[in-house]
Amino acid sequence: MATRGALVIVALLLWGSAGAYETDQFHNRLEPLKDSTSVLDARVNQAIEDIVDNWRGPRDDDKVINELFHEVGGYHWVDRIERWAMKSDQVDRLSTPRRDSIYRGHPLWATRVIGVFGVGPTIKLNGQLIGSDKLGHFFSQGRKFYFRYARFDDEARAAERSAYTERAIFGQVTTGVYSNADLVANYEGYLFYRSLFEDDIVGDKPAILAWIDKGWVIQRPFTWADHVNAYWDEALNVNHFDSLLYPHMKERLAEFCDEYAEKPARYRIENEQALKARYAHLQLRDTSELRLDSLCETGQVTPHQPE
Repeated sequence: MATRGALVIVALLLWGSAGAYETDQFHNRLEPLKDSTSVLDARVNQAIEDIVDNWRGPRDDDKVINELFHEVGGYHWVDRIERWAMKSDQVDRLSTPRRDSIYRGHPLWATRVIGVFGVGPTIKLNGQLIGSDKLGHFFSQGRKFYFRYARFDDEARAAERSAYTERAIFGQVTTGVYSNADLVANYEGYLFYRSLFEDDIVGDKPAILAWIDKGWVIQRPFTWADHVNAYWDEALNVNHFDSLLYPHMKERLAEFCDEYAEKPARYRIENEQALKARYAHLQLRDTSELRLDSLCETGQVTPHQPE
């Protein structure tokens, strides 16, 4: 137990009062929530327009990425766009008090940082419930993914580093949580940065920007709908929990079976095979036994060996 206590102390020192949150898409899932896609589309498109309008000098793709990152991301625990979404009256949110979250009541040595800081709010993008933290993953971790890809010229190697980060100090070590949805948001952010300059990254759409007559031209608007899907939702693409946290989470998630019985469609993924294929190289962990369409239908969890 002394080792567990030391781990908690180290985690708190590392995270401080920064406010980087896990989220909870199980609690209040059946409550109405307004979709914020158009609002957050506008926020990103305005940032892109500002960069284009104020551009000086020759073409520099990395400069575009870094300026956009400083506008909506930033070198802090909660990105600018994430902080704005958490506070703006333009963005509808489901906020979950720490005492009500799926992590409530568990031993501190199991929940670690989450038990101290609680969970962040849930918003709706492209019809999906997602944690506000995914906005930061998209822009900040997506940028890191992009530059690793540019260095290695190998998407799989870039994905491996992304997965390592989720296993290490910013993921499972300090929280007991390995978030599949975080890895998906990281990857989609990387695709967004590529789509700024490359055609056919987002379906058959042209690049967002084109360099014409010594300046940038916007060819099409950005939309979150090109990137957000059911695998951003942590009640559908459930987290992997380590051996300390798993038994507590299994028991807690089973408490939502009444809500599942009321509206089971809210807990199921349509066309999941396409998503599995899209993200096959991201090192997502199979946690399907903790999805409510499995847990509540069978009444039991299949054997699981957390890493």
